[in-house]
Amino acid sequence: MRKFATYIANGDTFYGAVTDQGMIALSPDFPHWPTLRQVIAADALYDLAVAAGGKPVTHPTGTFTYSIPIPAPEKIICVGVNFPARNAEYKDGQDAPPNPSLFIRFARSFTGHDQPLIRPPETPQLDYEGEVAIVIGKTGRRIAEKDAYDHIAAITLCNEGTLRDWVRHAKFNVTQGKNWEQSGAIGPWLVPFTSSDQLKDIRLTTRVNGELRQDDRTSRMLFPIPCQIAYISTFTTLVPGDIIVTGTPTGAGARLDPPQYLKPGDVIEVEAQGIGVLRNTVKDEA
Repeated sequence: MRKFATYIANGDTFYGAVTDQGMIALSPDFPHWPTLRQVIAADALYDLAVAAGGKPVTHPTGTFTYSIPIPAPEKIICVGVNFPARNAEYKDGQDAPPNPSLFIRFARSFTGHDQPLIRPPETPQLDYEGEVAIVIGKTGRRIAEKDAYDHIAAITLCNEGTLRDWVRHAKFNVTQGKNWEQSGAIGPWLVPFTSSDQLKDIRLTTRVNGELRQDDRTSRMLFPIPCQIAYISTFTTLVPGDIIVTGTPTGAGARLDPPQYLKPGDVIEVEAQGIGVLRNTVKDEA
């Protein structure tokens, strides 16, 4: 199955097909679809796959850098506390909530695969959260759960980096801690969605410097992905290119004893079956 990425080479932004040797640029062939968001809106990932057939690599590995796959999504909606052990981590004596916990992130708060997450000077409490993310392919409002998979165009990965103390800056708000520039990552690429088997029960892991920190399966989500799509689309229209970040397992650095936050030089790898590995380092903001 072809995978598609957005990347920068020689100062220009392209999208193209991923190969073991590098990228096959496809955006020059489709000027009417300037980004993968427009490709998805046109339901044209298959067209890209056909166009890539037999084409040579245009940008060999080492000559480009990855960007987030959808450069300007209308919405990035994140689901919190979506695994059983994550709910228990809060130690508040409460059962799992009846509805998903949601918050918004801005595209500027993410960077691409193999790029550093940025630790700001205001706080050292940069943390990781490995997650599966879905990209909406078809507009919908009040989508029924039974129809939800029909609205997914592609799958990718997310490291939903969080500045922990800034999540607690207000009585009822996490926005500040979730939107520091380049504090998280999305990628490396989009995997076209063709079957519910790609999401129902896949293993999701996060490693820091090779040490396994998070390990769970999507089948254990408190709110499965069709439920998330149905719930979110109740109050807002989902449109092509929207991203839903579906929840992280237990094991983030803040919950370790003692807490272990990310520091410059660390390597974080988020991996999921059938999708790939999203890898990032860490550096301090200049």
